Amino acid sequence: MLHRILFNFQLALEGVFANKLRAFLTALGIIFGVAAVIAMLAIGTGARQSIMDQMKLIGSNNIVIKSVVLDEDDQQQGSGGAQNQNSGSSAPWSKGLTLKDVTALQEVIPGIDEVSPEIELKTTIIQSGKLEKGRVIGTMNSFFSLNSLELESGNFFHERHMDGGRPVCIIGKGIQTKFFNLQDPVGQKIKCGSNWLTIIGVLEKRIASKESLENLGIRDYNSDIYVPISTALLRFKNRAHFGKKDLKRGDDDEADSDEANYHQLDRLVMQVADSKQLQASADLSARVLKRRHGNVIDYEIEIPELLLQQQQKTQDTFNWVLAVIAGISLLVGGIGIMNIMLASVLERIKEIGIRRSLGATRIDIIYQFLFEAIFISLVGGLIGVILGVSAAHLISAKAEIPTIVSTWSIVLSFGVAASVGLIFGLFPAQKAAIQDPIKALRSD
Repeated sequence: MLHRILFNFQLALEGVFANKLRAFLTALGIIFGVAAVIAMLAIGTGARQSIMDQMKLIGSNNIVIKSVVLDEDDQQQGSGGAQNQNSGSSAPWSKGLTLKDVTALQEVIPGIDEVSPEIELKTTIIQSGKLEKGRVIGTMNSFFSLNSLELESGNFFHERHMDGGRPVCIIGKGIQTKFFNLQDPVGQKIKCGSNWLTIIGVLEKRIASKESLENLGIRDYNSDIYVPISTALLRFKNRAHFGKKDLKRGDDDEADSDEANYHQLDRLVMQVADSKQLQASADLSARVLKRRHGNVIDYEIEIPELLLQQQQKTQDTFNWVLAVIAGISLLVGGIGIMNIMLASVLERIKEIGIRRSLGATRIDIIYQFLFEAIFISLVGGLIGVILGVSAAHLISAKAEIPTIVSTWSIVLSFGVAASVGLIFGLFPAQKAAIQDPIKALRSD
């Protein structure tokens, strides 16, 4: 039995190689269909991985509250033009996002695991004669855990560092590269503005694409210097303390954008224990802040995880559309194989008659034509795999779209190609097998 199958397979190969151009044209549909499947799956997998990487950057179950600097017109619109009881002005007063807001939110909102207030201050960084512009971030240890940041060396802030404005800092890997090269910076000093800070830790390098950072609206953690929040308020700047010039916050001629920022905090991240309570916690946070800020909406509340989930749903829909398009390409390729094989049957009726007269059975004829269809599909699938992988790499390089070619996508595409040959080659093979040997021998 095995010998007969191998013999029929050999005849099928002879038939294919005897008509190389026709076989290649027949395989074109499979080639482009498989290439499309692999390229589309690579784009979809790359997009999914990109979203997962972004999820790691922002952490899970986080609510992000950002401060917004409003001018006088914005405050009137945001409050509906309500009267300020203290000043009689049509523009109500908001003290901005402060540490007291953090305490109020923690008291009101249940299920908060961690809170990370952040203050971002522009400064100049000086060390060993090198000067660079940079940022000092005032925060707490919760900032590092919420953002999945680990230490390469040194220690995080100790409890004693969090009060009294201790002159200590943790630096990003980029700061170490710029100012300390191959040295160990832990224990050394670095000057930020007019303050000398002792380095107690160095963060591990966080690898993230510029596109991901921009999409999520987060900083490059490698390029910042982190200090305890009390140090930022006492040694650098506390925007909650204001004088006469701060009363003119809406006058753009009197203050630049940096001076006009009246928020003590620039950003606040809260981690909620139960992901199902994310939206409810965000809504409650909005009501609390609106009341505390005198009905002035000078903040933005985002839930990055929900935004990314929505992005993932959109991407999944897009992937399904691409899969359908690729599937149609394979279907068209299969129909092409069936049409060409049917035409081949009509051309080779006399050959079929001769084989039948020499003792070949109907099963032998089926095997011969079925093997031809499967062989054409497999060769087309192999060429399609090479073309699809090349297309995925080309798309990634030229269009800057992340693509990931997985082994399972290649196996799936190759398996589909073989199935197409089997399914669409079966009908022509049966058509050939049912030919009457006597009539077949008489045909020209």
